[in-house]
This record gives sequence, C-alpha cells and structure tokens, in this order.
Amino acid sequence: MLRHVGSPDSLLIDVVLVAHNCASALESTLRRIPRRRLRSIVVVDNGSSDATAQVARDHGAVVLREPKVGYGAACKRAQRHFETLPTHPGVVVFVDPTRNENVAELDSMLAPFTQERAELVLATKPRHGKRAQLGDRAVLGLIGVIYGHNFAELSAYRAIRYSALVALGLNADDSDWNVEMMVKAVRLGLNIVEVRVE
Repeated sequence: MLRHVGSPDSLLIDVVLVAHNCASALESTLRRIPRRRLRSIVVVDNGSSDATAQVARDHGAVVLREPKVGYGAACKRAQRHFETLPTHPGVVVFVDPTRNENVAELDSMLAPFTQERAELVLATKPRHGKRAQLGDRAVLGLIGVIYGHNFAELSAYRAIRYSALVALGLNADDSDWNVEMMVKAVRLGLNIVEVRVE
C-alpha cells in the first residue's frame, strides 16, 4: 500500500472525460456530474471533428487536446496536465461519456477513499450487450487466473489516488489502459474497492 499524506477529506478531486466526436453524449454527462466536491472537470478532446471541445468549454470544463486517437493516450495527456499544476490532485475520477456512466453517484465512488483508505475504486453495474459482457468476462477471467484477483466488472468508471496513478506508470495508448491499471494495481498491492452503482 502506498503512503498517503494529509486527510482524505481534504483531497482535491478532478474528473477526466475522454471525448471523441461525442458532443451530445458529453453534454448529457457534464450536466449530470455533481460538482460541489470537485476542483475541476477535464475533457480531453481526442481528435474530434464535431463540437465536442466547444460543448466542454460551454460547461466550464478544462479542455485538452490529444490528437493521437486512443483512450490511454488521452488519459495520459490528462495526467501530464496534472503534473504541471502547482497542486496535484488527491483523487482522479475517470468517466467515459459514451457509456452512460451514472455520474450522479459520484459520492459513492469517493466514499471509500475516506472510509476504507482505498487507492483504486471501480464502479460495478449491470452490463448491456451480450458481446461486451462476454468480452469483459474473458478478460476478467484471465486476470483472475493469472493474478489471483477476481474483479466483478471491467468498468471505465473509476477513481484512483493520484499518487497511485503515478506509481503505476501506465503505458497503453488504447482501451487496454483500463486493464493495465487493474493488473498493475493488483501487482503493486493497492487497496482496491469495488462499488455498486445503478
């Protein structure tokens, strides 16, 4: 487990959304994010050709550009942004606006950092679509067999302490970034909590 400095109640919280040509979905998600506990919302425009960036600005988000298309590449762009700030985040929350994440339950995602000294919190929820569900199960099954940790879901909706994110040193540029985070979190012995959201 990593050593943390300061009270979990005082942690700065930033939300990151990776957006590629999803202006409508992004707008809906941004409207639903409860902002009272957040320092900032960061939208990484991942090579969009629609109004994604403008929608983000209109809703008060910090807009970053990452021309290299790929979920992991965009998340790493956000991390580089945080590295330049005078005060780093305490917790970073990752939300995929195209997956209809229940961002209204953000407090449920953040509670384990206070109550359980969590270092990585993963959302679990019902999956829609048989193909995606089977694909997730295959990946989760391999993680269970190889690394001995049984995750309930493979969700992009997750929150992680910034110190843990830095320590993991994630490299993947595509959607494997999420799997890499989970595997490295297990290998590093992070305190991982899964939270049910509806």
